[in-house]
Amino acid sequence: MRLTFTHAQLVDADGEQHNAALTIDGGQIVARGPDADNGDAAIDLSDMIVTPGFVDVHTHGGGSFNLHTNDAGEIRAYARWTPATGTTSFLIGVVGVPATLPEAQLRAAIEAIETPGPGAEPLGIHLEGPYMSVNKRGAHDPSWLRQPEAAETEQLLELTKGQLRLITLAPELPNADAMIRQLVDAGVTVSIGHTDATYEQARDAIPLGITHATHCFNAMRPLHHREPGPLGAIVEAESVRGELIADGVHVHPAALRVMIRALGAERTIIVTDALSCAGLPNAEFTFAGQPARVIDGVARLSDGTITGSVLTTDQALRNLVELVGVALPDAVRMLTLNPAHSAGAAQRKGRIQPGYDSDLLIFDRDLRLQATICRGKLAFVTEAWHDRLTQLETV
Repeated sequence: MRLTFTHAQLVDADGEQHNAALTIDGGQIVARGPDADNGDAAIDLSDMIVTPGFVDVHTHGGGSFNLHTNDAGEIRAYARWTPATGTTSFLIGVVGVPATLPEAQLRAAIEAIETPGPGAEPLGIHLEGPYMSVNKRGAHDPSWLRQPEAAETEQLLELTKGQLRLITLAPELPNADAMIRQLVDAGVTVSIGHTDATYEQARDAIPLGITHATHCFNAMRPLHHREPGPLGAIVEAESVRGELIADGVHVHPAALRVMIRALGAERTIIVTDALSCAGLPNAEFTFAGQPARVIDGVARLSDGTITGSVLTTDQALRNLVELVGVALPDAVRMLTLNPAHSAGAAQRKGRIQPGYDSDLLIFDRDLRLQATICRGKLAFVTEAWHDRLTQLETV
């Protein structure tokens, strides 16, 4: 259905446009601007803010649903739930399993990608590990960890059937150089993370094709004035985009400000690193089979180790603007276009421009999400806005 939104404030990586019109036709944006064509119907969005849908490239679940699962149906259930948080597309987060590759979980992810249901779109797989430093493994069990091997890299690419978009690995591991080259040649975004690499090791590995950094500050050697560690190399490498978990727990707001200034709005990616407990105020849950619980808003394993987060992308937006002081267009860019690049989807996700998918979020002036549109269909709406968006088909 062709539909025009009028009198909106449009905000994306290209900036802000006030009192603008936006026309969608089914799953695609077809016009933007004060002179955008009227569709068959129009919806007045006066005093509302419209952004592209958020792209979460590092999440493990939410709403009680796990993405590291043997059940493709659970991934589809997550895809139906997550638009209520502002996420309209995501990478399926898969971690390790004891003593082998997570074949069953990868098969479930591929099934969910190839036969998706309504809601947020799974763009591919993010494999976090199992090629990580034992010293910087964080909440990942030691039995999951493996060493890079050329034959296993080929096996991994075969298992993932072209759906592996992002992989986190520690570049200081033996044979990691060859694995990085193989993965880059296959079109996979390689991320430095869960690493005990020195500055020199990270600096030497990045030119092999690393273009992403997993949750900067967390699970990596820290920045020190005499030993800059991987963070020093990441900041210096203009080709690398760096993730930050913007929950105010994993990284202090002051450290978020420092890193965002160092990377710039163009290179910062905001992620949730969310677990199945995200969106639930108090919960006991499992992370890849490990028992965990939410304590005072922080997800922890039974030994107290922080494991992922309870963050949602809409809350991340508010945190960036209200706690960190990021300008709204920059905050939106960090949640949309930048992660879309790492997911290999920037040609159709992350902008409010003709030719892009009609993944849209409608916020009020307090940045409270009122509605989510996934590829032209209404995937979430508040009670206050339900009657105003009846012209949109519901997923």
